[in-house]
Formats: sequence, C-alpha cells, structure tokens
Amino acid sequence: MMLESALTLFVAVPLLAAGLLVAVASRTRLVLSVLFVVLVAQLAAAVATVPWVSDGSVVVHQVALWAPGVAIPFVLDMFSALMLTVTSLLTLTCAAFAVAAGEAFKRFYPPLVLLVTAGVNGALLTGDLFNFFVFVEVMLLPSYGLMMITRSGRASVAGVAASRLYISVNLLASTILLIGVALIYGLTGTVNIAELHGAASEDTAVAVATALVLFALAIKAAVVPVHGWLARAYPKMSPAVTAMFSGLHTKIAIYAIYRVYAVIFDGDSRYLWVGVVVFSATMLIGVLGAVGEAAPRSILAFHMVSQIGYILLGVALFGPLGLTAGIFYLLHHMIVKAGLFLAIGAIEVRYGPRRLGQLSGLAKTEPLIAIAFFASAMSLAGIPPFSGFVAKLSLIIAALDAGQIAAAAVAVAVSILTLLSMLKIWTGIFLGEPTATDSRTLPEGLDPAYSDAPGIPDGRDRAGLDATGGAASGGAATSTVATATAEAGAPDPVMVPPGRRIGLALAAPALALAVVTLALGLGGQVLLELSGTAAANLYDPTGYVQAVLG
Repeated sequence: MMLESALTLFVAVPLLAAGLLVAVASRTRLVLSVLFVVLVAQLAAAVATVPWVSDGSVVVHQVALWAPGVAIPFVLDMFSALMLTVTSLLTLTCAAFAVAAGEAFKRFYPPLVLLVTAGVNGALLTGDLFNFFVFVEVMLLPSYGLMMITRSGRASVAGVAASRLYISVNLLASTILLIGVALIYGLTGTVNIAELHGAASEDTAVAVATALVLFALAIKAAVVPVHGWLARAYPKMSPAVTAMFSGLHTKIAIYAIYRVYAVIFDGDSRYLWVGVVVFSATMLIGVLGAVGEAAPRSILAFHMVSQIGYILLGVALFGPLGLTAGIFYLLHHMIVKAGLFLAIGAIEVRYGPRRLGQLSGLAKTEPLIAIAFFASAMSLAGIPPFSGFVAKLSLIIAALDAGQIAAAAVAVAVSILTLLSMLKIWTGIFLGEPTATDSRTLPEGLDPAYSDAPGIPDGRDRAGLDATGGAASGGAATSTVATATAEAGAPDPVMVPPGRRIGLALAAPALALAVVTLALGLGGQVLLELSGTAAANLYDPTGYVQAVLG
C-alpha cells in the first residue's frame, strides 16, 4: 500500500515545490537548484516504475483510501509508466536548455514549469475522466504564463495573434471536453474510466458523448482538419517553450485518445475506418503544409502535425501490432521532435530567427548542433539506425497486416517527403559557406527575437527585416540591417566573421536527445517489448478494469 500511495507524489511534489519557489522567487540560484532536484528525482522515480509493471500488472491507488468508484483512482500500467519516463526526460532536458538560453532566469519560469509537470503527471495517472480534465487545465494554465513571460520586449502582431489563437483553441477544446464528460456522466452516472468499460460500444448515446470527448482531444492533438492552430502558434513561442510543449501538450491528448478508445469503446471495430481516413489525411496534409514554409520552426511545426497522424494510425489499426507500433512511435516522436526544436532553438538563440538561405555553413562552424540536428532529422524521416526507422517500419507492417494497404502507401510516401523536407533545412542552414553575422544580433544567452536589449532591433515588425525576425545575409544584409537600425537610432551594425558561437551547454540538450534516438534505434527490441506490454493492456483492458474496481 505504501508503494501504491507513492503515485500521488508525482503530482504533490511538483505542486508543493512550485509553491515554495514562488515564495523565494528572487533567489535565483536556490530556485533553479530546487527545480532541477525535483525534475531529476522525478525522472529517476519514473524510470523505476517501468520494471514495477513490466509483467503487465496494473498498480492502483484510491486517493485518500475511499472506496473504489468514490475515490479518485491513480492508475499505473506500462503505457502510463513509459509516458511518465519520457515526459520527465523531456521536461528536464528542456529546462537545461532554458538555463543555457537564458529563459529559465525569467521570474516565475521554474514554478510554472513545475505546475505544468504536475498537470502532465496527473493526466497520465488519473483513471477518472473529470479529473483528467482538471489535470489538463492544471497543465494548460501555467503554460499560458510560460508563453507570456518568455516573450520580453515588444511583441509582434503575429506573435500576439498566435498566443491568442493558442489560448482560444485550447479553451474551446477544454469546453467541448467538459461537455462530453458531463454528457457521459448524465448517461451513465459515472466518469470512472474502468466503470465505463465497453459502454460506448453497447450504447449509441454514450458513443456519441464519448465521441465528443475524442473530438476535443483531437483538437488538442492537432489532428486534421483542426490542426492549423499548432502550425501558427508553435513557431511564435520561445525556443525552450516550443520544445517542451511539443513533447507534452499534444502527446497527453494522444495518450488519452488511446486510453479512451481502448477502454470505453473497447476497441469497437465499427468506427476504426474513420480513424484510418482522418489520420492518413493528417499524415499527408501535414507534410504538404511544410512544403510551402521557409522558416525552420514552421517546417517542423507542420511535420509535427504529420507525425501525429502516424502515431494515431496505431489506434485506428486496433490490434496488438498496431497498438505496439503506435505506442513506440509516440515515444520516439516525443524525443525526436523535441530534439529538432532544441537544435533549431539553439541556432535561433545565437543567430536570431532566420529563413532558409539567410544563414549557411553551420556544419563547419557549429559541428555539435549540426550533428544533433542531422541525427534527429534522419530519425524523423525513418532512416536507420535511428528509432524512426523502427517506428515507421513497425507501423507499416501493422497497416499491411490489418489490410490497410492505402494507409501503408501514404505512410511510405509521407516518409519520403519528410526526408526531402529535412534535407531542405539541412542544405539551407548547414551546407555552403559560413555567413557573416551582425554582432549586435548576438546577445549572450537570449534570442534577439525575444529581447529588448538596447541597440538590438526587434525586427519582427520593422521594415527591412523578414517576418521571422532575421536579417538577410551577405552583402545585402549589411545595408538592410543598417537601414532598419538607423531608423531605430541604433549604431551601424558591425559584420563579424563567422565563427563557433553555440557552446556545449546550449547544444547538449539536443545532442542528448540525438543519442537517445540512436540508442532506441540500435536497441529497438527493448522498447518494442515494453510497448507490446502496454499495447496488451489496451487491447484487452480487463486487467486494468479489475485492478481499478477491486
């Protein structure tokens, strides 16, 4: 009983630590020390939960020891254990990047990160639909704060619009989610996921109410056709926040889609064709959206939409192979996409946001970040020996096994287009001769697009600079920047020769995740077996239901 009750610490400790850090917010060294102690301890605890449920068992704690059906159940199985481990790793990695980039020194950044962590952990562990909604809101509210405090100086019109869009869409989705949960409660008298086992497959009214819940989750997961908000909002956030959100927010919604369909719909085969069509369209439309983008983070945002289609195809191929492939793909994608955002974020912190072609030759001047980006990019495209190869191959095999030839063909075609897009970024930024850079656009530790430091042009609204805040490179860049800054009353820019500017601290987070994706590719069998255990609990949720209901 003591071990089971420890599950609540995944929520309680970050919440309490966040309150403590607010009280001592002015003591920066102490605040950051507490943040990393909590995040490291959480990662260690999350890793320890994996062998605890490796035999397929389900661990349940009824909060406050109330009777099952009355208490809020905290439930740990292999799926939630793997998700806890990866989300903990990503939160820690993104926090380390935020320190190197200077974002973590913003007042209240550490406590807000801990509040997000508490919400994520609660959403992964709760066995109750209403409390899932509550924990999602606990995750989202501090996220809005993180978006605001990491954008210092004058905000661009596009940036404000993106933030407003992000908040509005999530509030709308949360409202729909709450309505769906209320309808389920009105029809069944419970919101306990275990008690709802099979209810949607047996009662059409419950199926409609649960479909409303799935629709809300699809909005939060950025599934086509409700995906546009992500592609517009993510590129306008600060680098550290973008990377963290990419690994947490949409993935919590995907986790819930897997759980709800497996338990409440009991994997009902009558509706799976809808998922195959929608998720295949998400794969294709996402990758095509990336074709027309010229800014690296915008390209990555559209590819994020595309990869969400891959992940959710696993639940549409409902079976042991499909679920295993989908879960493996989910975990792989969380690591790789965060790694890509961190690699591009490191470049933006030191060189400013640039469009493709405005900065070149980084493979020569920044070999560490070039290696990190290349490894994660090849993994995203599904090239061996990285984890993306194992993920895509497993998913295509599952699609063929389920007779979904068209979905398998789309997956292969989208993989080729993804590879071309990654090569587009690679050739646009890393190849060629190094570009001379305006020395005043290189503040130590802060992305100039988010800085109000004296003499540094904001750029995002100023004539002569591009929409992403970067100046054109080469000879034309000198006159363009000079014109814009002269209008601002700043001194003429000084063009400095290219040189290595991204230090080890800034490159290390992306490098670490690149190493992880390589390790998961070379040792993919281990994660496939763990994903298979998680899939077995979803394919036959009887053990989950019995454990929760006692």
